[in-house]
Amino acid sequence: MDATDETSNWLSRIDFLSALPQGACMPHIQMPVAPEIGREFPGIVGPMTFRPETAAPINALVNILLRGESTLSPGERELIATYVSWRNDCFFCQTIHGAVAAAQLDRGEELVQEVKTDWMNADISPKLKTLLNIAGKVQQDGKLVREEDIAAARREGATDREIHDTVLIAAAFCMCNRYVDGLATWAPTDMSIYRARAAEIVEHGYVAVTAAASALVGNVEEAGKNETASVR
Repeated sequence: MDATDETSNWLSRIDFLSALPQGACMPHIQMPVAPEIGREFPGIVGPMTFRPETAAPINALVNILLRGESTLSPGERELIATYVSWRNDCFFCQTIHGAVAAAQLDRGEELVQEVKTDWMNADISPKLKTLLNIAGKVQQDGKLVREEDIAAARREGATDREIHDTVLIAAAFCMCNRYVDGLATWAPTDMSIYRARAAEIVEHGYVAVTAAASALVGNVEEAGKNETASVR
């Protein structure tokens, strides 16, 4: 069984339905209906199953930025994504990436909350604080990043690659946050769902999780077509 099959089995076992917020809004567009829910997958997974051909490059970029080779740890990079998503008030993205960060960091969820609300006093390295400062400015307006911000990061040992990737993570997650909220996707409120999904992401990556969701939706749609054909 490959990673996509394993993740498909995991997705089919999650009780999304009981986690559906009461009165949850419907998205602005009609997305593929997910099994076990009777509606689309939550967050960014819903629109990604709607257009897999655009999901692929987004997932590839996120996988490289957050899981690829880097002198920043995966947990640190997830913290940057979480912080930007929190500043953009994107509940789904800040919660799932916060859970992925927590799964890979000492002090877990407590540290994630500190970074979101008071990063300057959080128990993180001085270098990461300077990178979060840059990320926060990119979230507002890229032109707010000044030479003194870059110089401060370099004084704490940040490399050009780390600065580049911080800016790109911030920019990419502004796009993802607006993608999620601009289509009015829904988000579970049960933290256990995010923790479970985070464990799968840590093990298999973002590409496998989205591919598994698309496969589940595709199987349901194919079954529906076959049923229609048999009736005819």
